[in-house]
Amino acid sequence: MRRTRLLTAVVVTAALALSACGSGGDTKTEGKTQLKLYNDKGAWSPYFKEIGTLSQQQIGLGMEPVGYTDANTYDAFIKASFRTNVKPDLFTWHTGAQLAEIVKAGQVADTSSLWSDAVGKGYLPESLKQYYTFDGKQYCVPLNVAYWVMFYNKKVFDDAGLQPPKTWADMMDAAVKLKAKGVTPFYGTSQLFSFVWFQQLLIGQDPQLYNDLGTGKAKFTDPGVVKVMEQWKSLIDSGYMSDPGDKTEPQELLKSGKVAMAPFGTWFNTSMTQVGLKPGTDYGMFTIPNLNPANTKNTLLFESGPLCVLDKAPDKAASLKFAQWWLEPAAQEKWATSRGDVSANPKVTIPDPALNAINQSAGGSDVALASRFFELVPAPVLTAALDAFGAFTVKPADYQKQLATLQKAADDYWAKAGK
Repeated sequence: MRRTRLLTAVVVTAALALSACGSGGDTKTEGKTQLKLYNDKGAWSPYFKEIGTLSQQQIGLGMEPVGYTDANTYDAFIKASFRTNVKPDLFTWHTGAQLAEIVKAGQVADTSSLWSDAVGKGYLPESLKQYYTFDGKQYCVPLNVAYWVMFYNKKVFDDAGLQPPKTWADMMDAAVKLKAKGVTPFYGTSQLFSFVWFQQLLIGQDPQLYNDLGTGKAKFTDPGVVKVMEQWKSLIDSGYMSDPGDKTEPQELLKSGKVAMAPFGTWFNTSMTQVGLKPGTDYGMFTIPNLNPANTKNTLLFESGPLCVLDKAPDKAASLKFAQWWLEPAAQEKWATSRGDVSANPKVTIPDPALNAINQSAGGSDVALASRFFELVPAPVLTAALDAFGAFTVKPADYQKQLATLQKAADDYWAKAGK
């Protein structure tokens, strides 16, 4: 898989180089009235287009999405653009170590003034700033925010006489009853989202250990991590997880009732409605309880995808103008309601009661937020982790081997980083 990613990067870089030599269409440096937003969310193109129409009307600056559906190809394209004349006006990225990497390389425009203005107007919460701050300055703005919750099929729950669980023990009891009725309790996969159950089990067991993995203070071979892998293995061995190699989309598995529950970010609400499911009627969502009941606060995994402007964007002023407008209530209301998700702007009201409940819960004193694993660890460690967790879901007995391989990748990274 690593070899495939490397080949993808080489191919994309070569294609960009040829494109840069053959066309100057994307290298215009001023006076733009139409921007292109490159993104790794191809399924969201209809919603981006609605935003582009609105921005044209309100600020005279249109936006056209260029969506990718393969994350590796997209990341390779963006990184290749740093070295060519074919540069995106706007692009989506990742917070955490992956954003830090391109900020450190001097590729991203400073958006500190946009943040100061937005926080002052109440368009962005102060608590969100830390995810975008490096050496006292802010870079990019929030494309979206999402909280990782459990989506569930309401009919399947009703047929089994179940209510959304309040504790981990309740959720395991529900799994037993669901399996007895021939329904697979949980969605699991060996693909891109292979990390989901690892992050959920570890953050619910030992939040400090989870966070220390992101800084190299803890090892993937530490006893606490091994224990979590054994718990994950137990769920698989008990038949509680769906086939990790099944290519069926998770929303389709939930819709059919073959799978009862699936852990995803609140953005998954869009996928559910796109297959004709009605929120509150066909499906619901609940905050996933801690694995360790001794933890006084329920830890809620959180992600915020950045919308970025290159420091050497084709028309930096136009791109920053769009980024500032993006944070305003009109833009955020259109963006959140069209997708059926929460907004980074607290002044936006979300019509879906379940999403509002999750949003309010996230800000409560009994909830602690934690970064999603995808953004928690540096990119080379993440790549190794996705491979390791994917292999584990196919052959759970090899968990010790996979953790050792993963830790070697982490050791190599932190040694080079001077840890």
